Amino acid sequence: MHLLQIDKDNYIGQADPYIIESGGRYYIYTTGHDGIYAYHADDLFGDWKLHGIVMTMPGHHGFWAPSVIELDGWFYMYNSFEFYGATPDIGGHRQTMFVSKANNPLGPFRDTKQILNPFSIDSHIVKNESGLFLFYSTNRFEGDRIGTHIVVDRMLDPYTPERNPKVVVEPTLDEDIYHRDRYKEGQHWHTIEGAYYFREGDWHYVMYSGNCYEQPTYYIGYARAKTKETDLTKIKFEKYPDDNTYHPIIAANGFEEGTGHHSMIKKDGQWYAIYHARDYNDGLGANAFDARNARICKINVDDGILTAERYEDRV
Repeated sequence: MHLLQIDKDNYIGQADPYIIESGGRYYIYTTGHDGIYAYHADDLFGDWKLHGIVMTMPGHHGFWAPSVIELDGWFYMYNSFEFYGATPDIGGHRQTMFVSKANNPLGPFRDTKQILNPFSIDSHIVKNESGLFLFYSTNRFEGDRIGTHIVVDRMLDPYTPERNPKVVVEPTLDEDIYHRDRYKEGQHWHTIEGAYYFREGDWHYVMYSGNCYEQPTYYIGYARAKTKETDLTKIKFEKYPDDNTYHPIIAANGFEEGTGHHSMIKKDGQWYAIYHARDYNDGLGANAFDARNARICKINVDDGILTAERYEDRV
């Protein structure tokens, strides 16, 4: 079900929605060409209002996939954008991870600093009893399934990664292929991105998006681990149900496609996924193909198994 309202005359998109709750209010941050946009509401299912751009950098564009965390009275935003002062990776990718901070969730987020090298996108910043950890996606150009995969690194402080990332989820399926023959014939580019980590009991989950939002097999899947370990760099996650089975919990259905890159929130004991998708016919004309906007559905968690409940007109 749609969560945020869409202005069809001034469409800005709502890709990669990331939700937090602070002080009894809800905030969603989204990808934007000219900056990161924010929405806010007093109730998860209430009236969401567009606040506008809360983070940008003059002279740059393609502000992707924010995640936000509240620490000691400050809000830290992790997102990437095209940074031409950095040396691109060997594929020519210039998207680079930055951190900004603000003293309230609607920004403006400033003190922006680069913390990783290209290619680094799709953050999820997590704090637990073992410290601060950053999940993100980066590229690998060697092996049978080259492409983008998810890693996790410990953060020494909000601006300083340890720079010892560990692989969390990597491509294993043809359904993870983003682009066939991307750099040379027979060498297909894969993509695993959009990490979201959470824990229920001893089960740890990393949800992710696979392949490309333009393709019909774009999906959200998950990897899991059952352990009491809390150092997230030491946990071995395994794709569910296994490395060789395409098993989306969210994918295209009869009323929406391009389903992926989500975040999660728990309200009254129920988990909800906030994800982007597009309607098959949404009236956006030239914008229709990239008309990704924020949706919401229930995610049921049952002893290591995740399932989604999706409806067109209700949660």
